[in-house]
Amino acid sequence: MSTIKILYFAKLRDQLDCAEEAFELASEACSVEQLKAALCERGESWQKAFADSQVLVAVNQVMATADTQVSANDEVGFFPPVTGG
Repeated sequence: MSTIKILYFAKLRDQLDCAEEAFELASEACSVEQLKAALCERGESWQKAFADSQVLVAVNQVMATADTQVSANDEVGFFPPVTGG
């Protein structure tokens, strides 16, 4: 198994009551979309948190897309869209 570090920011951190965690990937690598699907399997609060298609993700502090690959020792950050004003 490969371990990654996941960080949750702002509203997501509050919704999930989790700021960060070590997460075991089911395989050597997966896409961001597959990672989100695995997290959603945890239950309703996780599904609601990731239901917003505007949730942003960064892999190793670089903005990522649904197809971006995640592998061992990567850091993945999820955060809500940033609004300005």
